[in-house]
Amino acid sequence: MKIRIPDYTSFYLDGARLDFCGEACKAEDACVRFEIKDDALTVFATSYEKGARYVRLRWNNEMRKDVKVLGDAWERGYGDLNWGPIHNERCMPWYMAASNGTDSVLDYTGRYTECFGVGVQPNAMAFWQYDTKGVTLWLDIRNGGDGTLLFGRELLCATVFFKEYRDVSAFSAIKEFCKVMSPNPYLPDHVVYGSNNWYYAYGKSSHEEIIADAKFVKEMCAECENIPYMVIDDGWSPNSCDAPWDKGNERFPDMKKTAEEISTLGVRPGIWVRYLINGRDDEPRKVDCFPEEWYLEHSRKVLDPSHPEVLNYVKETTERLVGWGYRLIKHDFSTFDIFGRWGFQITDKLAMDDWHFYDRTKTSAEIVKNFYKVIKDYSDGAVIIGCNAIGHLCAGLHQLNRTGDDTSGFEWHRTAKMGVNTLAFRVAQNNAFFGADADCVGITGAIDWSLNREWLKALSMSASSLFVSCKPGILNEEETKELKEAFKIASVQKDEFIPLDWMETTCPERYLINGKEVFFNWHPENGIEMPIK
Repeated sequence: MKIRIPDYTSFYLDGARLDFCGEACKAEDACVRFEIKDDALTVFATSYEKGARYVRLRWNNEMRKDVKVLGDAWERGYGDLNWGPIHNERCMPWYMAASNGTDSVLDYTGRYTECFGVGVQPNAMAFWQYDTKGVTLWLDIRNGGDGTLLFGRELLCATVFFKEYRDVSAFSAIKEFCKVMSPNPYLPDHVVYGSNNWYYAYGKSSHEEIIADAKFVKEMCAECENIPYMVIDDGWSPNSCDAPWDKGNERFPDMKKTAEEISTLGVRPGIWVRYLINGRDDEPRKVDCFPEEWYLEHSRKVLDPSHPEVLNYVKETTERLVGWGYRLIKHDFSTFDIFGRWGFQITDKLAMDDWHFYDRTKTSAEIVKNFYKVIKDYSDGAVIIGCNAIGHLCAGLHQLNRTGDDTSGFEWHRTAKMGVNTLAFRVAQNNAFFGADADCVGITGAIDWSLNREWLKALSMSASSLFVSCKPGILNEEETKELKEAFKIASVQKDEFIPLDWMETTCPERYLINGKEVFFNWHPENGIEMPIK
């Protein structure tokens, strides 16, 4: 289907719905306007008195029925990314693809893939629906769960793309489509890889242990072309997973000294932060100096990123971290903190109804993007990794993004579910949206090396970022050799990594790596065991 003006347009306002056919989409209080240029449709919306909530666009067309359909996710994947049958009510955030045949067959003659999406950094939260009679795009332009007060401002909601690809694999089509949606990614000027202590320490760490980890990763990467990172995850601040971020705890008495010692070893220091929390749900606030208006209306322990003083706090926190000497900032929990839900709990809309931000004149998407931009602008060029960030909004603002939920150092089923799924289904975004981070290899001895070896090998040859959490003293000589080889490969990230059986399974096993078919075995002999509680 070629890009064109929608057949039907609905504009949802506070207490009203306006329905239009074709190009004429004006009413006394509101207007939806379209521009078509260079095979792209730009959607604008204006309202004066009533709050703006949604724009719904419908294109009628006889669609192919011999296809499977793939959608993206609101933020991270949770092991649920998949190709499936046509499902009229399935909500697919940001972009979707419909493709015939299978990528498992390497002869792509007669293959057909149609892609529908919005350009990255839209000012709306967008999701698609696909049925046999056409496609529907919803643009959520609310402010939190209430209407946005535009007061006559013309909002550029999103730029819409339709593309058809023939005689190529579905993966190749989606990879090219990601470049269409994201023509100007913000990528690091060096390869990012290394160590993160989370998946063996799980927050129980110290200055001395981090320095030992830095020495270990330096030894493992002695023959590598690029300098590795040592990322300090949660556990360094005075309160676990919580503010303040202006000093370390008793195990990390001098955060600047820790960064300096890591750097002196010839390793790049990185650090984890949760910008918007101030008092977890199970504990009282840790910092009582913030005014009430700094907090979100629906969560009195989360700071409101639309408030100018909160953004200044984010700025100061970022400047402090880079001032200490950290050259990578991994920021976490922001989507959950702002919207109160994980991605797997969300279907058609990120925000629940009946709440709003401090600044009611901007959409949720605008507010989230501005939050990301403040981090970028004051990071002094440090690498930013979003974890629980919204990929379609942080593309072009963050160099890297965690594309899936947590893997594990103790439960193989989590790594197989979360890690393998996001690596296969979102590696097409790698270096198109940002550098993709499918999460760590957790090495604790609790997971058989034969399984972790497969995950390590796949990550190292995926041309995406490889991070390893390795418990000291756990590897034997042969395993150490394999880890060194994986780091060496990952330090250059030049491989071509293509999933083949991803249209048949959520945990793909067959890949085309540099033109050679490679099989990964994700299954122990007794099967993947789910934890029973």
